[in-house]
Amino acid sequence: MSSVKLKAPLGGSVTLSSVDTATDYTLTVPAANATVITTASSANITQSMLGTNVTGNGPSFRASKNSGQAITTSTWTKIQFNVEDWDTNSNYDNATNYRFTPTVAGYYQVDLAIEFNNVSGSYIAAIYKNGSVYIFSAFYAGSTIGSHPNVHGLIYMNGSTDYIEGYAYTTTASQALYNGSATYFNASMVRAA
Repeated sequence: MSSVKLKAPLGGSVTLSSVDTATDYTLTVPAANATVITTASSANITQSMLGTNVTGNGPSFRASKNSGQAITTSTWTKIQFNVEDWDTNSNYDNATNYRFTPTVAGYYQVDLAIEFNNVSGSYIAAIYKNGSVYIFSAFYAGSTIGSHPNVHGLIYMNGSTDYIEGYAYTTTASQALYNGSATYFNASMVRAA
């Protein structure tokens, strides 16, 4: 048998076709009422497809830096994460605003980590939502060691106008933010709205 066609009461249909290969494949259907998504890009997943308990392949990104950045004393400074390590739905702007504006409403796990090197003093990493501090984490380096403040949280995004950005703050003399592996910004949808 090469395919099975299931007809819907309203006239539509679903066709299950086998792959033309000698390899056996298995599709396991979960023991739950849910939408099964086998392959799809995050661009075409909608709230109705996700339901209330299925996350599917929601938007995700990770950005980093390819150069240092000056952070002025006692001034919130937006971090210019200009390298997209990935951006599954083209929702991260790595050239102008350095922000993530997901187009699918839901709850997103967001992580921001920054690295200052060989300095002492107070440092803050903050995730801004819609232009204001939403969550932050402070770090105090008591001697000349590396400073690595980072912040993590679950943030609701409405899928249209909400956006997030990464910021840094220091009470010490102006410092350079490094572009090492400890400096990154990422988010992934964990649950639909």
